[in-house]
Amino acid sequence: MDFNYLSTIMFLPAAGALVIALTKNKDEKITKRLALVFTAIPLALAIYLFVAFDRSAGAAVVQFQEKYLWIAPLSAHYHLGVDGLSMPLLLLTTFLGFLAVLISWKVHERPREYFAWLLLLETSIIGVFVSLDLLLFFIMWEIEVIPMYFLISVWGSGRKGYSATKYVIYTLLGSAFMLAGILSLYFTTGSLDMINIAHRGLGIIQTAMPAAAIFWLLFFGFAVKLPMFPLHTWLPDAHTDAPTAVSVMLAGVLIKMGGYGMIRLCVSMFPDQAQQYAQILIILALVGIIYGAAVTLMQTDIKRLIAYSSISHMGYVLLGIFALGEVSLTGAALQMFSHGVVTGLLFAMAGLVIHNIEVRDMRKLGGLARQVPVMMAVFVIAGLASLGLPTTSGFAAEFLIFLGSYTSGAVAHLNIYTLIAIIGVVLTAGYILWMIQQAFHGPPKEEYNRVKDADNLEKVYMFVMVAVIMLVGIYPAVLTDVFQLGIAPIAGLIGG
Repeated sequence: MDFNYLSTIMFLPAAGALVIALTKNKDEKITKRLALVFTAIPLALAIYLFVAFDRSAGAAVVQFQEKYLWIAPLSAHYHLGVDGLSMPLLLLTTFLGFLAVLISWKVHERPREYFAWLLLLETSIIGVFVSLDLLLFFIMWEIEVIPMYFLISVWGSGRKGYSATKYVIYTLLGSAFMLAGILSLYFTTGSLDMINIAHRGLGIIQTAMPAAAIFWLLFFGFAVKLPMFPLHTWLPDAHTDAPTAVSVMLAGVLIKMGGYGMIRLCVSMFPDQAQQYAQILIILALVGIIYGAAVTLMQTDIKRLIAYSSISHMGYVLLGIFALGEVSLTGAALQMFSHGVVTGLLFAMAGLVIHNIEVRDMRKLGGLARQVPVMMAVFVIAGLASLGLPTTSGFAAEFLIFLGSYTSGAVAHLNIYTLIAIIGVVLTAGYILWMIQQAFHGPPKEEYNRVKDADNLEKVYMFVMVAVIMLVGIYPAVLTDVFQLGIAPIAGLIGG
């Protein structure tokens, strides 16, 4: 295609951030409308690309490519493109980026700075999903640290400075390992082209270090971002103290960068090492699933509860990836999309409860079903999707993961590991139903008689997210048909 769609989608939010930052007008409405426009256009273009994406069996692996020589001595290219794996994640990022602006409509503190950072965050995440050059991929990976730090430390709550700093430390630690892995990969292959390296193998020019060492360097960086147990402790703090829209972006797409990196780099470039270490990583996935769900049951802060649930759900992603079967990998990819929308909605609803009721301790809530029936209904739908109720996206994703893992022969005793993982679903049902009962049921409390339900703007983003959850749950092929186009070549490399 002549038009550079991916560059336009990636840089429009950053352009919007620049316009908002340089605009001297102090009118909040103008700032918010600008942010809305600069996120609506990328969403519209992403929807167009998703519809135009060639789903035929003989379709090119990577579509809508843009490739220009960037740094000649390194053979680094400005190389963008999407395949079946990254296309739905690009759509998810633009979708949540647009909704994050709507969710932030009631932000009144330093709105120009806030929306500028929020839009820059969207550009960096999009850049990770569409980059096909390792150097460009790493730069985009690093850029998101800056807006995340300011969004949490300035507009957050509680121990916001501590949480923002902890996030930066963990992220930079993981990035240091990942950079070492990327440099080792470059010195080993002489290439920065992600697709080329994956399809021709390491093609060793000089042995910089063993392939297993490069695999672990890259994996550690992605494991921090996922986050994988025991590298998860930054997540509950960041979620608890972040503004609502930032929690939506963090849970919705930012931690998906970890799972995407594992599939795109670790599994596709190092299939032998992925198979060699799969059993260790699956055991860690099981620990994350059970531990995350068990700790979630102990939480009383509504945002912290949802944050810990993400650790458990990302354990399913890790299980699906390292079961190394085409079905399980497709399930892991679908789980990343589903979790993005479902947990994004849960955080949006939790933020609404905290904003309207000014209480986040669930022990102090109760009896809200009569006062806020719309919020209650949407919260229930999001919660049931999180525990994997049939006809929701959560069920479709978890079913594919369990089916693919149980039937995959890539790892010994994988059927037993899968049955253990299903325990996490039972625990999930426990904490989701307890949260709904604690917050919305029981006798009404007089102090909440004047609490306001969701307004019209809030209903818009709530109902849109519910519609996506139900669409993917009822007709998962709308995404799985695309995901499989990206997963099948990777599964072929590992014999999955």
